[in-house]
Amino acid sequence: MTIRTLARSGLSTLAALLALTISTHAQPALGVQSTVVLTLGTDGDAEKRLVRYECEGLEPFAVEYINAAPNFLALVPVEGETLIFSAVLSASGARYAAAHWEWWTSGPEASLHDLTLGPDAEPVAACLEFTEGP
Repeated sequence: MTIRTLARSGLSTLAALLALTISTHAQPALGVQSTVVLTLGTDGDAEKRLVRYECEGLEPFAVEYINAAPNFLALVPVEGETLIFSAVLSASGARYAAAHWEWWTSGPEASLHDLTLGPDAEPVAACLEFTEGP
């Protein structure tokens, strides 16, 4: 998957542009590719941030956060695919949802939940933000 962002254009117009190249599942043997472009309007500055996480039992991975108010997105790798999570209401921290998945961050901690397992299920991944020391 490739991601490109368009930073600023004009005095008050600011747009974040995501170009996502995804393989279609209909004809995988042919290697068919398609492109989806999402344009996000914004009420202010846009920010793109890459955060690396380490989770017990998983290889380290990165999550890309795109903050372009009123849209707040997290691109999270799940089961070999990068899913686009959108911010949803949260009492604390930042909570994002995509399909039956939930990505929840609070400070340096993050967790991935499979909502089909029920509201009291343990997270499928409990993670900590990875920071390289000096």
